[in-house]
Parts: sequence; structure tokens; C-alpha cells
Amino acid sequence: MAKNVFITGVLGGIGSALAKAFRESGFYVFGVDMREDFNGHCDRFLHFDIHQFVRDASYRIRFTQIFDEVMPHLDVLVNNAAVQKIDKLENIKLEDWQETLNVNLTGPMLLSKIFLNRLEASNGSIINIASIHQQLTKPGFISYATSKSALVGLTKAMAVDLAGRVRVNSISPAAIETDMLRAGFNDDETAIDELRKIHPVQRIGYPNDVAKLALFLASQNTGFIHGANFLLDGGISSVLKDL
Repeated sequence: MAKNVFITGVLGGIGSALAKAFRESGFYVFGVDMREDFNGHCDRFLHFDIHQFVRDASYRIRFTQIFDEVMPHLDVLVNNAAVQKIDKLENIKLEDWQETLNVNLTGPMLLSKIFLNRLEASNGSIINIASIHQQLTKPGFISYATSKSALVGLTKAMAVDLAGRVRVNSISPAAIETDMLRAGFNDDETAIDELRKIHPVQRIGYPNDVAKLALFLASQNTGFIHGANFLLDGGISSVLKDL
């Protein structure tokens, strides 16, 4: 039987790379995204809004039934979808804060709960895509940094809670070449080039860097890795910049 992987936010830069890498490794890829511009990397794509899934009981019931029908077997859950609302504390809108936590934190918890029995039956694993912002952040990222810190906390808490039933790990990438990153820099190539230079490895990450690590964590040969958070940061978390 082919192994199945479920990837959220599958149409984004990292999501697309995850889908491509898992598919090339022989997985059947179920992908969901709130966008609808399907890019062909999934074997089965569903239009799905995690924010709506968290806050709307009828939507949640409907999609839980859909997942039961189309995905009776699951080996890997990759909680990748995220929203990034940039604002200073005094300007944060409560609805933006709640959407961030719904998509980046509560959604992964609910999906982990819904798929738990299937993942346990397959000796599977959960991989949460966090961010370097869980450890190191900058002004304007309060909502996003808080959600990613909590996602790493959720990873560790679930690992302890689930014991040997399902392995749970997280990946915390630093700057990755995606549309989300470029939007954060207003597509300023000069600024992005400066960002490359401050990473000791002298580049920012590629989506496939995340995908390769996720595949490794999903493999059967890594059964002792549990409750871990992997910094995928090109060395930037070791940098102390002088004025």
C-alpha cells in the first residue's frame, strides 16, 4: 500500500516543494489550501480554509466527513499552512490575531486530533512547520512570532502526551525564498540580497531545504526523533551583529 501524506498550505512556496518531494519519494499526496490555483503537485487537492475549519462547527463537521471518506489511511501529517499579519502592538486588530492563532496553531492541533487514530495505525508522524520567529523575531511580528512559539510548544507537548503512539516534530526555517518572504520585504531585491549576506551560509533557504528535512523526519529510520524542533537557519541564529 502506498503511503499517504496530508499537507496543508500546499500551494505556497514551501507547500509546493513539500508536495513535490513527497510525491517523488512515492507518497500519495493529499493537499489542501485556501487558494484554488492548483499547481499539479498533489494527487488529490481540496479547497480548504483552516480559519473557517476552526471557527465554524458545521464547516468542521463537513470536512471531517470528507477527510474520513477520501483519506481512510494516513502516514504523515504536515501542518504547513500559515498566515503572517505584520503589525505593531498598538495597531493589532483582534480579528487578525485570532486568524493567526486559528491557522498557525489551533488548526494544526485540530487536524492532529482528527487524524490521530489513522496516524497511530500506520506508525506515522506529524511534522509542524514553525519558524525562526519562534526563537528570534523583529518588530511588527507579535502575532506571527507568538503563534510559531506556541506551535513549537504544541509539538513538544503532543510528543509527551502521545508517548509512542505517533511521533511529532517541528521544523523552524529562517528566511526561505517564498512569496511570503518577498511580501515581507515589499519585493525589495536589495534588502533581500542584504538578508542573504547576513546568513553565515551566504544565502537564504530554498523551499526544497524544508522539504528534504520533512522527508527525513517522516522516514521510518528516524524513529528516535520525537518532540524535536529543528532550526533550519543557515547559521543566522548564531550571529551577533555589532553596530
